[in-house]
Amino acid sequence: MRILEEHPTTVFTPPRGAFAPAPAEARGVARDATRLLVATGDSTAHARFRDLADHLEPGDLVVVNNSATVAGQLDARSSRHGAVVVHLATPLDDGTWVVEVRSAPDAARAVLGAEPGDVVTAVGLGLELLEPHPRDGSSPTGRGNRLWRARPDGDVVRTLERHGRPIAYGYLDRGYPLPDYQTIFASRPGSAEMPSAARPFTTDLVTRLVSKGVGVVPVTLHTGVSSQEAGEAPQAERFEVTDSTARAVNAARAGGGRIVAVGTTVTRALESAVSDAGRLEARAGWTTRVVTPGAPPRVVTGLVTGWHDPAASHLLLVEAVAGAALSQAAYDAAVAGGYLWHEFGDAALFLP
Repeated sequence: MRILEEHPTTVFTPPRGAFAPAPAEARGVARDATRLLVATGDSTAHARFRDLADHLEPGDLVVVNNSATVAGQLDARSSRHGAVVVHLATPLDDGTWVVEVRSAPDAARAVLGAEPGDVVTAVGLGLELLEPHPRDGSSPTGRGNRLWRARPDGDVVRTLERHGRPIAYGYLDRGYPLPDYQTIFASRPGSAEMPSAARPFTTDLVTRLVSKGVGVVPVTLHTGVSSQEAGEAPQAERFEVTDSTARAVNAARAGGGRIVAVGTTVTRALESAVSDAGRLEARAGWTTRVVTPGAPPRVVTGLVTGWHDPAASHLLLVEAVAGAALSQAAYDAAVAGGYLWHEFGDAALFLP
């Protein structure tokens, strides 16, 4: 796994108990009533997600990810480590899969001591670990490898459909069904983990946006596993920007509207489809684009996102869109205000 030379300057310590333990609805909160920190210019304000339309203007364009989450987690057994949890991250073009082996029973940590030739078995599916992905040294700790290219013996998709569950980690209070991991835009299955920035959207909120003159258009980016450690770049991911979305983005920019990406996934997809002339064009395939202050966005001017862990590469993307000062101010306000982290947590709107 590639280690980034850039490091985020945003520094914070999430307060104890800051991880959202359950979906909003399971906590007695409406999906669009989760908290929204609005960061504009050099100031921050507290709101609810359902207030998003109040902070956008006619002519702005909101871009969402229509990838649907798949059930990518299985209980398994490793020939070397015994009971494990395996995450099926991404199918590759040659029929192999990118997988991550994690500790049982709750996938709390990566198992970094795997070796080529190890076999991981789960309900009749065999996965032979061939080589680290994308190359040896895929753990930024300097010890072992986090991601592997594995050759399956059996039907991966059918096994996941019958026996898989959504990828989850130890901070959740229990397991939740796959529908809880879908956004209202989910229509193209393929994400190992939920494109969670759009989870608080509801049809009522989309209606409010459109009624105000704010456009809403989709892109597709199928996420891999997101449990990167400090300094680790995101893996290559499949994406598509359609011609209709490209035309909508270009028209909004020409009219002076802001391009507000809903999530780091959307930002990555859009910035992977910018031509040398600076216009968005229709593109599809694999992207290795990493948005950082040193490689800043050319199209995206606003961002809706959840809260990321300290030193994660996603923070570099936030700083690239929002600027380091506004990013720091937002995280300071989120920590002080008790915002909730991770996929079922609260959100921020960055409009620098």
